[in-house]
Amino acid sequence: MAKILAVCRKELHQIVRDRQTLMILLFVPAFFLLVYGYALSWDIRNIALAVDDRDRSAHSRALVSAFANSGYFDLVAIVDSDAELTRLMDENAARAVLVMPAGLGRDLEAGRPVPVQILLNGDNANTATTVMAYATTIVQGESRRIAAAYGGARGLSLVSAEPRIWYNPQLRSALFLVPGLIAYIAMITAVVSTALSIVKEKERGTMEQVRMAPLGASSFIIGKTIPYFILSLASSLAIVLVARVLFDLPMRGSWPLLIGTMSLFLVGALGLGLLISSVAETQQVAFQLALLSSFLPTLMLSGFIFPIAAMPPFLQAVTYVVPARYFLIALRGIVLKGIGLPVIWPQIVALAIYATVVLGLASVRLRRQWT
Repeated sequence: MAKILAVCRKELHQIVRDRQTLMILLFVPAFFLLVYGYALSWDIRNIALAVDDRDRSAHSRALVSAFANSGYFDLVAIVDSDAELTRLMDENAARAVLVMPAGLGRDLEAGRPVPVQILLNGDNANTATTVMAYATTIVQGESRRIAAAYGGARGLSLVSAEPRIWYNPQLRSALFLVPGLIAYIAMITAVVSTALSIVKEKERGTMEQVRMAPLGASSFIIGKTIPYFILSLASSLAIVLVARVLFDLPMRGSWPLLIGTMSLFLVGALGLGLLISSVAETQQVAFQLALLSSFLPTLMLSGFIFPIAAMPPFLQAVTYVVPARYFLIALRGIVLKGIGLPVIWPQIVALAIYATVVLGLASVRLRRQWT
């Protein structure tokens, strides 16, 4: 027993002296609990709602107020044309559109039932299902209020909701999950492969030989990166093709735009791998850093599974530095909606900025190590 206690005391002293290990043991679990405890939520709030009010009566305004005061919807736009409505849905500026027909107020006062249309963005099947349930419940509540106000029967339904799902009418989960899997697999493959490839050179001692060769740092970095870029792009395109065959994934947009967007995303992922390789000295450390920086953010903070709108404000701010957030919006837009560059250019710019920053940081660090 004395020997065991002696070993325990020695190990405790060693852990206290090793502040890096102590920080990992104490801080990282608490950090993950804080971040992902808030991120892992299926509750949806602040749903962007647009309204196409073709009646403009007191009853239509009351229905809009019922949505806005529900705590679930945020009124973001009043539209006057189908073109504007389509633009908002394509750009994800609105997740739902409430369309009220002309004559709604007159028909309600006459006791005639009136249907109102609810257009839903179906690129995220889980979110669309939840939003449809919220909207239907609100319309039913308003219908009961109107029926009671005009002395109708309690069970009379004067206003009915007619949901219509855009982009994914059957609400097939595969059309929501497959684009996320493409981003997830591409990110991990690119980051891990690049990070491990340069760290292997350090562990084997061949990095010194490479430095002695008539080869500049830029040539070494580019030569190391291009093969993994080709492999990652081929792997990502293969996933798209397989998904089209096995899961009937549509391709409503432009293939060149898809390949260009995917290439830009992979360049940023490869840059992150290079940055990790400049920090890590062993493959084990490089692998752990690669998973922490690519696996968890892509899975949890990109909108792949959990809606960003349901996260608290500080986590929503964190998602702006997760490249998969922008790639998923662009990918789903191209594949499911058939939108083009005029709509997804903000995501393209964000991916370009991310790729430039991480590549710049990686180049600076690797050049310092080269000299």
